[in-house]
Formats: sequence, structure tokens, C-alpha cells
Amino acid sequence: MGIVSWIVLGLIAGVIAKILLPGRDPGGLVGTTLTGIVGSFVGGWLSVKILDRPIPKDVFDLSTWVAAIAGSLVLLILYRLLFGNSRERR
Repeated sequence: MGIVSWIVLGLIAGVIAKILLPGRDPGGLVGTTLTGIVGSFVGGWLSVKILDRPIPKDVFDLSTWVAAIAGSLVLLILYRLLFGNSRERR
């Protein structure tokens, strides 16, 4: 799977993570999109290092999607913890 595939996968994973974890983020749409892209790379890296699973060549592999979405969720939660959730602001 090439770098462009990971970026597209990250964009979609970021949207799915945002749907699963609703709320206003301090970075808005751009921050959430970048979180999704970085999350897909982090999820792929963690699945290789921790779960000892090779990265599949097929972008439609379910484990790839789960790893990308999980990585995006983790980064989105960390992002909110570090920079605050704008729902709490008035």
C-alpha cells in the first residue's frame, strides 16, 4: 500500500473517528483531518510493532481499517486531552 493510499485511508478514518467521537475540536476540520492521517500511520505502525501483523498490500483489508480508525481515535482523544475540548468553553 502506497503513501497516497495511507493518506486517503487516513482521511476516511479521521471522518469515521470524528463520527464515533463527536464534539467540537480545537483544530476544527483541518486538525481532525490531520489527526486522521497521522492516526492511520500510527495505527499501522502499532499493528506491526505490537500485534506483529504485517501491513497488508490491499487497502480494503478489514484489519487495516480497524488499525487506522483505532489510531485516529487514540490521537483524537490525546488531542482533546492536551488542547482541550471546545465544548467546555463558553
